[in-house]
Amino acid sequence: MKITIVTGAFFPVPPILGGAVEKVWFALGQEFVRQGHEVVHISRAHPQLPAVEQIDGVQHRRVGGFAQPRSIVRLKLLDLLYSWRVRRILPPADILVTNTFWLPLLIPDPRRGRLYVHVQRGPKGQMRWYAHVARLCAVSRAVAEDIIAQAPQLRAKVRALPNALPRRVVPLTNAPREQTILFVGRVHPEKGIELFIRALAELPAKLLASWKVKIVGPDEIELGGGGADFLQMLQTLARESGVSVDWVGKIFDPAELSATYRAASIFVYPSLAERGETFGLAPLEAMAEGCVPLVSNLACFRDYIADNVNGFVFDHRAPAPESKLATRLREMLEFSPEKLAALRVAAHATAREFDVAQVAPRYLEDFASLLAA
Repeated sequence: MKITIVTGAFFPVPPILGGAVEKVWFALGQEFVRQGHEVVHISRAHPQLPAVEQIDGVQHRRVGGFAQPRSIVRLKLLDLLYSWRVRRILPPADILVTNTFWLPLLIPDPRRGRLYVHVQRGPKGQMRWYAHVARLCAVSRAVAEDIIAQAPQLRAKVRALPNALPRRVVPLTNAPREQTILFVGRVHPEKGIELFIRALAELPAKLLASWKVKIVGPDEIELGGGGADFLQMLQTLARESGVSVDWVGKIFDPAELSATYRAASIFVYPSLAERGETFGLAPLEAMAEGCVPLVSNLACFRDYIADNVNGFVFDHRAPAPESKLATRLREMLEFSPEKLAALRVAAHATAREFDVAQVAPRYLEDFASLLAA
């Protein structure tokens, strides 16, 4: 098959500035090539990257994009401009994968490929505009249900396929781990970091004193963060609450990020994004490195986290969610080494099911079914 992948206007590929979508499709494109297919990947241009290059068999083409704006209206306008630029350089293909908002509406020519819309954000009513596409691929069952609820006439076009881990899942080792509680993600209000700090403040000081807390991720607005003022508010809250936090900042290097997960024992991801969190790649990345996750009760996490089996869940909708989080976190901090080790093995076993080599064939099978139809 000839497959074209188009990622969005705001993050380049390779994912040198992060971006879960970009990480996933960069890895999937390479796996498609390894399995005998031709892949062209179109993404945002960046000064560090050439306009055209080949990486592991994937041909990369880049067009002018933008820094991510704060305004959602401006974001949609910039996405339209970017999609128009992309439209002009699309090669003939069998399948055209995209997660951009406007591109599916700008491609009437079937020679550019059967349109495969990858839905990575909670649908906000726009799905009914995509009646002409071949597939609406949701990254979780929760998103698939939302699409069908909003556009029941398109039920036959909807399929749920997970994100792939952007790097191979390697066997666990018995190397010692730090007593570290880790968060990795955008430092943004919807990620629940303020809630996390308030929960830490409720833990007994003696118990917390033997653990480190690390928060990794960008706060810059153009990288999806909440901005410098939001970061300063969090740092002030932590300081006034007596919670010691290592504010690591952004890590985009895959090897360094893997090592960060691998060194930690517990991963906390208290996302509050009821509509925006559709899969949650970071908890799965942590599980792949044997770091036990504790997540909020968002529906998307149910696709791979079972409470008290391979991770833990707290009720972020409770009247005092910080207390709920603190209770579950204290439970984990007081586990015996044997209990934590067993959870680590279970988490890692689940992550192996999402290895890119396992997930890519599922996408290829779906592509082939569309071409056969």
